[in-house]
Amino acid sequence: MARADEGGVSFWIPGFFGSLAAAPAQAPGWQMTSISYHTSVSAGADVARAREFEIGRLNGVLAANVSANVNASVNVEFLAATYVFATPVLGGQASTTLLAGYGANSTSLAGTITGTLTGPNGGTFPFGPRSDAINSTIVGFTDLIPQFAIKWNAGVNNYMAYVTADLPAGAYDSMRLANMGIGHWAIDAGGGYTYFDQQKGHEFSAVLGFTYNFVNPATQYQNGVDMHLDWAASQFLTKQWQVGLVGYLYQQLGCDSGSGDRVGCFRSRVVGVGPQVGYIFPIGDKLQGYLNLKAYGEFANENRPAGWNLWLTFNLSPAATPPTSSRPMFTK
Repeated sequence: MARADEGGVSFWIPGFFGSLAAAPAQAPGWQMTSISYHTSVSAGADVARAREFEIGRLNGVLAANVSANVNASVNVEFLAATYVFATPVLGGQASTTLLAGYGANSTSLAGTITGTLTGPNGGTFPFGPRSDAINSTIVGFTDLIPQFAIKWNAGVNNYMAYVTADLPAGAYDSMRLANMGIGHWAIDAGGGYTYFDQQKGHEFSAVLGFTYNFVNPATQYQNGVDMHLDWAASQFLTKQWQVGLVGYLYQQLGCDSGSGDRVGCFRSRVVGVGPQVGYIFPIGDKLQGYLNLKAYGEFANENRPAGWNLWLTFNLSPAATPPTSSRPMFTK
């Protein structure tokens, strides 16, 4: 979903890929997950200038100094449908998911711009100071996010590989400051590991992925390849209650590019960390519910806003069955 960040907008949503953790084997069949997501972020002059170029408020021949701030508040309700296959794939358990959301994005930009404007004959002219204030709000659907994953279990060790994508079907307008979609295709792939000791209640998960963003056809802007690492550590106090920490690191590896790029390489980075609490409970004889609340505070940001975000997740799935074997993942 589009946020007040780079000159172009990336696919990665802070904390999202942590939900792909390589959990132990699950019961085959359908699962439904609802996610209530809120984020509140702000950024300074560099991001504000990039957004003004993106939405056409600044011309590419303007060399500008910007004293401004961007603030955004986003609330989204996501719904994900997952099917876990009973037939093994490559010796593991495969699943496919489709996620979509509906919500609101309110973004504002305010500040002062001064600089020089280059004319068609090569001459330069003073520009400004100009005070700018933009308030933009959109309510609508997000992009569609399909995902395919395979998980393998070897006792307390669990492994996962996934591929996911962004299908630009959400509310998006390149001339609007606030959007619910990112306006371009993207593909992401990676893997994860979970250590889970059911006897001691120890759990640790990490998911590492890389995103390739395609050119935005409306702006001719392309975000560089990025890396994201989501992690979580928790302790089950009982068979139902779980407490712990969560975190993420986002680092753009490749430079932004494209004929619409007016801000240069513009690599972005942000780090987040915070608490989590989870609760597992039965629903009848055949279903199981899982509630999880996690919150992140962000820091060490560069060319990207920082703030905080909150996730409330409810998952409904067939009741889990204990593993019948602890044999290694690969056998001869």
